Amino acid sequence: MELRRGVWMLMPKRVKYRKQMRGRMRGRATRGITVAFGDYGLQALEPGWISARQIEAARRTLVRYMRRRGKVWIRIFPDKPVTKRAAESRMGKGKGAVDHWVAVVKPGRIMFEIAGLDGEAAREAMKLASYKLSIRTKFIKRGEIAGGV
Repeated sequence: MELRRGVWMLMPKRVKYRKQMRGRMRGRATRGITVAFGDYGLQALEPGWISARQIEAARRTLVRYMRRRGKVWIRIFPDKPVTKRAAESRMGKGKGAVDHWVAVVKPGRIMFEIAGLDGEAAREAMKLASYKLSIRTKFIKRGEIAGGV
C-alpha cells in the first residue's frame, strides 16, 4: 500500500496480473454516465488517465469546500498499474516496477457526485475539484442528459 503524508492512496487490494499493457481509450463511456447517487456530478469531456493522487486531491478539495455538510461519492477507481523504469537504468532487462495506479476515464463518465448543497455552491465545489484533474470536465445535474460531450 502506498502511504504518502498520512493519506492512503486508492489502489486495489490484490490483482490477478501485476503489470498491464497501456491499452487504448477509443469511444465514449457506456457505463457510469448518469448521476446515480447524488444531486450533482462532474463529467469527463475527454479521455485520459486519472491517477490515484489526482482523485485524492479532488476529493479533499470537495470535502474541504463542503465543510462537513453534504456527501461525496467517487465513481472512478484506479485499478490500472502504470510501470516506470528506475532512473538512469540501461535499456532492456524487462518492464519496470509498478509506480502508481490510474483510473481509465472515457468521455461521458461521471467521476464525482455530491449531495446536500445548493446548486451554486455545488458548481463552485466541482469547479475547484476539476482544477486537480488532468482532463476537461463538465458540471452536471441529476436527470440531465449530457449532449455536449
